[in-house]
Amino acid sequence: MTIHWKDFITDEKLLAKDASLKERASIVGRVGILILSCGTGAWRVREAMNKVARALKITCSADIGLMSLQFTCFNKVTSCTQVLSLPNTGVNTDKLDNMERFVNNFEKDSINLTVKQIHLQLDHIQRKPSNYVPLIQGLAAAIACCSFIFLLGGGIPEMLCSFIGAGSGNWARSKLNSKHITTLISVAVGVAVASLAYLCIFKVFESYFQILASHEAGYIGAMLFVIPGFPFITSMLDISKLDMRSGLERLAYAIMITLVAALVGWLVALLVHFRPENFLDLGLSPLMLMLLRLPASFGGVFGFSIMFNSSWRMAATAGAIGAVANTLRLELVDLTSMPPAAAAFFGALVAGILASLINRYNGYPRISLTVPSIVIMVPGLYIYRAVYNIGLDAIGVGGLWLTKAVMIIIFLPLGLFVARVLLDRDWRHFG
Repeated sequence: MTIHWKDFITDEKLLAKDASLKERASIVGRVGILILSCGTGAWRVREAMNKVARALKITCSADIGLMSLQFTCFNKVTSCTQVLSLPNTGVNTDKLDNMERFVNNFEKDSINLTVKQIHLQLDHIQRKPSNYVPLIQGLAAAIACCSFIFLLGGGIPEMLCSFIGAGSGNWARSKLNSKHITTLISVAVGVAVASLAYLCIFKVFESYFQILASHEAGYIGAMLFVIPGFPFITSMLDISKLDMRSGLERLAYAIMITLVAALVGWLVALLVHFRPENFLDLGLSPLMLMLLRLPASFGGVFGFSIMFNSSWRMAATAGAIGAVANTLRLELVDLTSMPPAAAAFFGALVAGILASLINRYNGYPRISLTVPSIVIMVPGLYIYRAVYNIGLDAIGVGGLWLTKAVMIIIFLPLGLFVARVLLDRDWRHFG
């Protein structure tokens, strides 16, 4: 049910710092639930609530999950407890940026405002519409997955088919999301549309341009726009900070989305007789491959960042970080004997360090830069191959792909964790 925050106000002329505990607690809680709605982890939500609570001269203790939080605010004589929840979860990096700037400037800019004026500021942030219509969201997914499939080893036919497939699929998912259709339905429909669109374009190319049937393997790239990168990464970061409730809830959500997407893709593949075979060799020299990986990595990260509702400038910044970090990861795998999981750790570490340095310069939230820049490293191909083979009772092969995927998924947030430990004093301490 909608919370009418202005109902908490008893005296519209009273400054927030002089308001009742219930009124001040309403500000703390609303800040927390708004930041939680952006998709960030529990540690960031708790830090923001604590900053606002300290400015309002109260103490806050919060228990935070994926879609709800319970908190108690204390002053010298009494306490106030509230339970808040969201109707759905998602990612909105632009709103997260606005909320972080609001919190960071709260003590300086908002402490001498009334409770009503503060809630009006929060109303403005909450009601800000998405930066991009479904058509742009579809185009962003098309660019991201087209780049993704090249980085996985696909050629021009796979890239073109993935461009159409992913664009169609994410457009359909965005249209369903705009109508508040439940998450699993929108994910399933998006993947199905992406796979069928890939099939249609592939058949056209096969008939009129005589491309080889082996190019069908790129259909996996058309569905990679549903990779739940934010909940995967934030779940591990929360667990590393011992926020077990939030971490496990986010991990369960990420696994659920991944399984639904992989199973729908598997069913469509069975119906149209697609198989996740290896890609044909592109025949590129190591130097040329590296030079092409840089713009492909940029395009992939930029597209994912736009899908997360980042501003153009924030998306370009994340893309530049991803171009360096992901190319480094791929080159480490190709030019050394380093396992993919270890290379993923170093790629994420570089992304985390670059994001921390940029955060000091322009104030962009680290999570808004790091997650898009490493979501392209999440092994969606491995996960799908694991589900595909397990579905065909090839348990040994499926288990091998699943093990590889899990190792990479674990090392990605570990790299970000180490970067935060090195460059963020607050992250290194628990109190």
